[in-house]
Amino acid sequence: MPVATPEVYAEMLDKAKRESYAYPAINVSSSQTLNAALAGFAEAESDGIIQVSTGGADYFSGPTVKNMVSGSLAFAAFAQEVAKKYPVNVALHTDHCPKDKLDDFVRPLIAASKERVDAGGLPYFQSHMWDGSAVPLDENLKIAQELLAAAAAARIILEVEIGIVGGEEDGVEGGMGEHLYTTPEDALATAEALGLGEKGRYLTALTFGNVHGVYKPGNVTLKPEILKAAQEAVAGKYGKESPFDLVFHGGSGSLPEEISAAVDYGVVKMNVDTDTQYAFTRPIAGWMLSNYDGVLKVDGEVGNKKQYDPRAWGKAAEAGMSARVAEACTALRSAGTSL
Repeated sequence: MPVATPEVYAEMLDKAKRESYAYPAINVSSSQTLNAALAGFAEAESDGIIQVSTGGADYFSGPTVKNMVSGSLAFAAFAQEVAKKYPVNVALHTDHCPKDKLDDFVRPLIAASKERVDAGGLPYFQSHMWDGSAVPLDENLKIAQELLAAAAAARIILEVEIGIVGGEEDGVEGGMGEHLYTTPEDALATAEALGLGEKGRYLTALTFGNVHGVYKPGNVTLKPEILKAAQEAVAGKYGKESPFDLVFHGGSGSLPEEISAAVDYGVVKMNVDTDTQYAFTRPIAGWMLSNYDGVLKVDGEVGNKKQYDPRAWGKAAEAGMSARVAEACTALRSAGTSL
């Protein structure tokens, strides 16, 4: 199917909220990882979200070019074409964008989509993320207001982060500690500043102990009940049940019961990156170790072209990653729910 239109994306999110499931949002950085994500969603019969980070966008543009906008547009163009052959809907998203990268990433991408929409076309991306976790909440929400208005005019959904995700991703470090937990007061301030849909639709990444990167289950203290408290605080003031469409960041290594509780409290999108990176790379390592005498010209021999052909080990890598994507769909209950 083609990449989701704004209307299809809105229905994807609405359906997930109604039926209590969430979409894996898979970070990609190459045509191979993009194809693996699409294959995983198709295997699970799940719609999904495919996203590119600032570093991923840089890489898509070419490691000697390093231009986030051209890399993002190249990703979007490739995805638009190859997604047509898969029987599921996918939305395109840009991941964490801190303040110092807004002018080189999200703002020009929104402007490009606005120009396209004004000419009667569709936006390049269905949603963009503003990561204001490193600035005070007042400043975070002020910038979010400006971006939400621009995104709405371009038929794009904005994602905001209220609170701080620990660990590190693409050079953005969140640290650890009590600041990893969003308060009901933070949620109320968000609703007051951004509205509840009347100013444009947005996704809200509230933090409940989330940490980016690699950790074993049980090593991080997640408190999904924080999401429930935030939803109830805003619902109590505005009379709208489960008002936020929530995002779960730093989900790698989370316990199944933690994921399930978060979905119950309104999570409709969960970022998956670290786990799928490993699932892609591990088969490559296995291939190289098992076929070392073919991929290396050992002792002056010629090697085996069929074994060092990137397509040989690439197929194994993509299969490993697509299996992990399908597994994420099952864990988030989106398997078998494609529109």
